[in-house]
Amino acid sequence: MDKANNSVVSEFVLLGLCDSGELQVFLFLLFSMLYLIIILGNILIILSVISDPNLHSPMYFLLANLSFVDLWLSSVTTPKMIMDFLRESKTITFGGCMCQILFGHFVGGGEMVLLVVMAYDRYVAICKPLHYTTIMSQQKCIGLVVISWTIGFVHSVSQLAMVIDLPFCGPREMNSFFCDLPLVIELACMDTYILGLMVNVDSGILALICFFLLLISYTHILLTVCHHSTDGAVKALSTCSAHIMVVVIFFGPCIFIYLWPLNITSVDKFLAVFYTIFTPLLNPAIYTLRNKDMKIALRKLRDHLYLN
Repeated sequence: MDKANNSVVSEFVLLGLCDSGELQVFLFLLFSMLYLIIILGNILIILSVISDPNLHSPMYFLLANLSFVDLWLSSVTTPKMIMDFLRESKTITFGGCMCQILFGHFVGGGEMVLLVVMAYDRYVAICKPLHYTTIMSQQKCIGLVVISWTIGFVHSVSQLAMVIDLPFCGPREMNSFFCDLPLVIELACMDTYILGLMVNVDSGILALICFFLLLISYTHILLTVCHHSTDGAVKALSTCSAHIMVVVIFFGPCIFIYLWPLNITSVDKFLAVFYTIFTPLLNPAIYTLRNKDMKIALRKLRDHLYLN
């Protein structure tokens, strides 16, 4: 390859969600409102768990961590996308692109493992209720959260290591609103088939392992509830139904994007919007609207803020 073609790329061009000027103004207003709801909704959950002693339990500790992760996940790409709706030149620096990849996979991988931890918490609560406080101690909860962050970090670093030194000498345009590994790899001026396969396998295996662990946990829970239909078990199952909804709306798009053999840009864009914006938006609604304790805590927090 010629030296001239091995020039250092300083920025990439993001084509965004659409080309229509009028539609971009509408999307700017829509996603700005959705992002504000994401921020407020998840912060309210975190503050409610911290302020209400009745929510100082492993389940709500993990829920507060999930809200923190959702805040971070949406903030990796959404502010940049919102600002780009009002710009003609939708560029991102090489360093900014690498940061989006690093933090996106860090938070995404961590959330996958955290959802498994939350399923394990529900499994212990329903299948081994007499030993719940012993098994899910404060130290163990903190350790499980640290493990989820550690796995997310290792996953993101391994992904970034595959693309950080790639040579770029041709087109710089990505048909997306944020940087993601498959799109960056496509722009490299070398044969990237094996590399692309490794990237998809890395992300796909993590997603599938977490998804199957979740299936196993919730299958055990359902079998236990079917055999011991007590009021406590039914109440716990109601909580699990919210967890299952979160699992489906988060893992579905991720597995499709990284394991589906066909590259359909319009579908990939929709799914990317779904798991970066709508998942963090739906999580607060799912957990608060279906949880009596959370609704009481939110009312207490509202009254406290109103009085002050």
